[in-house]
Amino acid sequence: MEFQWTRKDLLSLYDLEPREIEFILDTAAEFKKVSQRNVKKVPALRGKTVVNFFVEPSTRTRVSFELAEQRLSADIVNMSAGTSSLKKGETLLDTVKNIEALQVDLVVMRHSAPGAQDFIARHLTCGVVNAGDGAHAHPTQALLDIFTIRERKGSIKGLNVTILGDILHSRVARSNIWGLLKLGANVTVAGPATLTPREFESIGVRVCHDLREAVADADVVNLLRIQHERQTAGFFPSIGEYAKFFGINSDTEKYLKPDCIIMHPGPINRDVELSSEVADGPRSVILEQVTNGLAVRMAVLFLVAGCVKR
Repeated sequence: MEFQWTRKDLLSLYDLEPREIEFILDTAAEFKKVSQRNVKKVPALRGKTVVNFFVEPSTRTRVSFELAEQRLSADIVNMSAGTSSLKKGETLLDTVKNIEALQVDLVVMRHSAPGAQDFIARHLTCGVVNAGDGAHAHPTQALLDIFTIRERKGSIKGLNVTILGDILHSRVARSNIWGLLKLGANVTVAGPATLTPREFESIGVRVCHDLREAVADADVVNLLRIQHERQTAGFFPSIGEYAKFFGINSDTEKYLKPDCIIMHPGPINRDVELSSEVADGPRSVILEQVTNGLAVRMAVLFLVAGCVKR
């Protein structure tokens, strides 16, 4: 029996079955072909209206979603917190209910509060796609990361994937962990002890605080941005010290296996978590992630829109 997508929302990878994740990836592989044509557009969402509601700032994710929507021929409305009635004291739920009353089909939303999208999805008939909520989830980023790994390595099952950096504050890390574990990868999280909670061990993740040990057997190293805005909390002594002990550069690259690939969700703090030599070197698939993000978001929008009943 052919698999059918049945969800009107994409809120996290924690919610998905492995087959659902694979179905998104397979669909994305077909949509990637669209961007390789001379005419990079299909009518899959013609007549559908998508609202991009970004309550928290974004550049890469927002542009990627907008371009994905354009490639699918959707009608697009862009909103931000600063230009919405949230500034006048309106509640988030009232704002999105008013958006839905305009007969929109999908809301792509980013919010700083964990669980905000889960909350509004329970109250809306239109579809909701989570474009990042606090430190909770960023499902499309994880999906594009996993898509890139699968494209490079052929399969996820049995791979050793190390996620290195600020795990504590990272929605990308959490979404990647759930997606990778569901597809059979062995996951290690690594970084300073203050940024790598041991709670992840309870779900089968290896926690490591030594760079050499963390990357020795890795097929993939996914580096996370060190968030300078968190430094006032004193999670590690200095940026320089972090770079010395946990940065991947021409010196520490020798700890990696010859076929290990380097990933980063961006933006990169060059010469902190990753040196320019490595970021721009043959191991890096960072720009491939950006390209694949477009295909993955096209797939997500297409599948979710198909389950919206209006």
